[in-house]
Amino acid sequence: MSRRKIALVLGCLLLTATVAASAQLDKILKGGGIAYVVTQFGPEINKFINKLTKTDTSSGNFDTKVVPVLSGGTGTYAGAVQVMGPRSAVAKVQAVAQIEGKFGPLGLRVRGLIPISTKSVSDIRRVPGVGISGLLDVKL
Repeated sequence: MSRRKIALVLGCLLLTATVAASAQLDKILKGGGIAYVVTQFGPEINKFINKLTKTDTSSGNFDTKVVPVLSGGTGTYAGAVQVMGPRSAVAKVQAVAQIEGKFGPLGLRVRGLIPISTKSVSDIRRVPGVGISGLLDVKL
């Protein structure tokens, strides 16, 4: 093979690797940004949602909390939600696992959101009695 052909093949491989790395870097930056925002501002976001929805958590054993959403399969950060339930159960929630599927006959996309006690989608341990009360979006 001539040097020119080798250089062309190496250039194509480098370009392909750069494009692939760029796509991965974008996912890493978005996921890292979501994780940072939830870690740093979760309590403030939670107070804002409670004020917006007129939710009073000062009485009884009821509580709310903002946690990250982990995408099923990949485990990447996919957003954030507010969970709600008994104070002792909400304290156990570390994240929400998002699992998607398609309901064939109607072509519906179904997304399940499961409050879990870990930050891993490979070991899902549901926290009973806790539900999703708010969804946080970021306008891109």
